[in-house]
Amino acid sequence: MNQKLQLKINPKMIIGLRAIIPGGISVEDFAAVTKMNSIESKTVLDEFIKHDIGTKQDNFYYFEDGDKLKIAVALLENGSPIDEISIELDWRDFEGLTAEILSEKNFAVLKNFMLTKPRMEIDVVGIRLGIAILIDCKHWRRYSTSALSTAVKKQIERTKQYVAKTPGSIAVPVIVTLYQDKIDFIENVPIVPIFQFASFIDEFYGNVDQMKTIGTD
Repeated sequence: MNQKLQLKINPKMIIGLRAIIPGGISVEDFAAVTKMNSIESKTVLDEFIKHDIGTKQDNFYYFEDGDKLKIAVALLENGSPIDEISIELDWRDFEGLTAEILSEKNFAVLKNFMLTKPRMEIDVVGIRLGIAILIDCKHWRRYSTSALSTAVKKQIERTKQYVAKTPGSIAVPVIVTLYQDKIDFIENVPIVPIFQFASFIDEFYGNVDQMKTIGTD
């Protein structure tokens, strides 16, 4: 996750995203979903396997949560159009990859964590070394400062509610987005592009004093 995937880019890979779902798929099924021919389908699928995205057993290719977005991030990094890619993605893809990255970094992970009174949902919670990272995954094609500011305020409120209901906790609100040029901050809350999330986590504890941290009094 820390290195760019050097996929051999095939123009059909963007269309191929729609057939990347958890579980097994055959070349024939992949071709039927994507409208590619069997040769193109096998070429694309084998390229994913070559770069450790998914596994192959007999005549089936198996994918997990997060694999679809790994491919999308690699395509973005190689200059493929964000508008075309985002059409093939949904919010579950972001949550899956975000949770997977945290797990790889030895965080305890909770997805779709629900708070009550008031009812609030936190997309992904990662906990390690006594600090919780509370993440809001935004599947947006475009980002305005006002929209991000609103998202930040809501995530700060969710974080306050989480801390209030979790005695002794310390938590940091974070927004993860589909694509930006760099990590940004609003009210000291990090706005992190998904393709930089792994490196953000690697440097998290060294930079936590620069971020908004909420704890119990």
